[in-house]
Amino acid sequence: MDTLYPLNGSDRSPRDRRGAADTDGTDTAVLDVIVIGAGPVGLALTLDLARRGLTVRLVEREERRFEGSRAKGIQPRTLEVLDDFGLADAALAAGGAYPPMGLHLGPFTMSWRMHATAPDSAGTRYPDVLLLPQYATATLLHDAVERLGAHVEFGVRAEEITQDEETCAVRLDDGRLLTARYVVGADGGTGTVRKAAGIAFEGTTDETDRMILVDAAVDGLSRDHWHIWPRTGGRGVAACPLPGDDGRFQIMIRTRPGDPVEAETLTETRLAGLLRRRAGRSLTLRDISWTSVFRPNIRLAERYRNGRLLLCGDAAHVHTPAGAQGLNTGVQDAYNLGWKLQQVLAGADTALLDSYEQERRPVAAQVLGRSTELYEGLRRTRPRRLTRGPGEHQLDISYSGGPLAPTDAPRTTTLRCGDRAPDAPLPRPTTTAARLFDLYRGPHFTALAFGARAAAAARRLPRPATGAPLRRHIALPHTTPRTPGEEALLSAYGITEDTLLLIRPDGHIGHIGHGTHVDPGAHPALFPA
Repeated sequence: MDTLYPLNGSDRSPRDRRGAADTDGTDTAVLDVIVIGAGPVGLALTLDLARRGLTVRLVEREERRFEGSRAKGIQPRTLEVLDDFGLADAALAAGGAYPPMGLHLGPFTMSWRMHATAPDSAGTRYPDVLLLPQYATATLLHDAVERLGAHVEFGVRAEEITQDEETCAVRLDDGRLLTARYVVGADGGTGTVRKAAGIAFEGTTDETDRMILVDAAVDGLSRDHWHIWPRTGGRGVAACPLPGDDGRFQIMIRTRPGDPVEAETLTETRLAGLLRRRAGRSLTLRDISWTSVFRPNIRLAERYRNGRLLLCGDAAHVHTPAGAQGLNTGVQDAYNLGWKLQQVLAGADTALLDSYEQERRPVAAQVLGRSTELYEGLRRTRPRRLTRGPGEHQLDISYSGGPLAPTDAPRTTTLRCGDRAPDAPLPRPTTTAARLFDLYRGPHFTALAFGARAAAAARRLPRPATGAPLRRHIALPHTTPRTPGEEALLSAYGITEDTLLLIRPDGHIGHIGHGTHVDPGAHPALFPA
């Protein structure tokens, strides 16, 4: 708990040591963070760091932005992250609802809904999984990064990464040398940063099980279902309609021996013939925009940090695509890491960065197990094995019991330190805030007071001199409900007495204080003077 706000330390942001590039290609400016990899995870981290006023460089080895649909399911918790970034409405406009599943059995089609809706008790504005192709997610994040004045350097490869006690050095393939306080690898399963950090990537890759992914238009196929044509041995075909007016589908074909799996063999003619043979002779595949071959690659990094080198997203954990978990887990890695980097750069104890791994690695391990289980279920193609419940929404992820949320910390009747802070309507909405998430939105801590004593304690909280700012709000000046709206808010947070909560910048609860114990003087490490 003693690292949430900046303490005295030597790792201050090096804003006084900027310079220009030397004649040998060395950039003498010392950046705050270099992010390697401009997929959705790297973009999300860069966006979070940039909105915090940090100096960040984002480099990507590919020549252009990713153009495939690969990870297309945005879970409710990730939509809440996008809400905090101000991108949720744009994501909803660009995406759409998941269509019902349609299992074709001869002349019959069995139909059911794949994804469950989150219950009202989850406290979210986004109860449903959003169908949003990865290229659209990347576009939203990339445009937001550009609006903040940051840029993606495409076609640039990090060839060598070293670190010492003060900085990291990144040698690029064009000869330039960049220096930063920290380097974060969001560069995937074969990434450079993890190798430079000497971190093992434990797990398995099944070379015998492959799936062809294709983004293309399909004539003769309705867009009202996610179509599935089962075949023996789990070698079926599926086609999911993608949002947009171009009539595209994401087509998934489990391969058999002899099927085309090399890039040069994935021609439109061969893939069109494969689709007709497996799914229906009346279907015509055309206008392919992207192809890929997936192999089940299930791995988890031994550590998430080595000194000033950190891992995020697929660089730390690789999942099967089942359950729409990989991209979502990675974006939430970035969301957990961004504010902690800001605090450490502002002077907080660097042990705060250890809490990143301690909080996020258990989540990845659990997700790996669940996505692997779901992927194995695809082999049997039964509705109950193709149904996703609230467990995939990632709304119930908690850091309780971790280094920032001990199990013996105070709690309410419904919430513990480390739990996600739920959304709820405000009984007295204003022109700028109608819900709690309107108060939490932004790169700051939020002190939320229920009751007069908690409100007085919130007013006494010191304003942080550096790092993430603190905003104070009185949710209710009393804890006895007088209206249905007040009762709903108190129930959502389990409030029965004067209570002060500290909401972390990533939307998880950092502190709960009750009654006479809401005095910030009782927590000098959490609320430094």
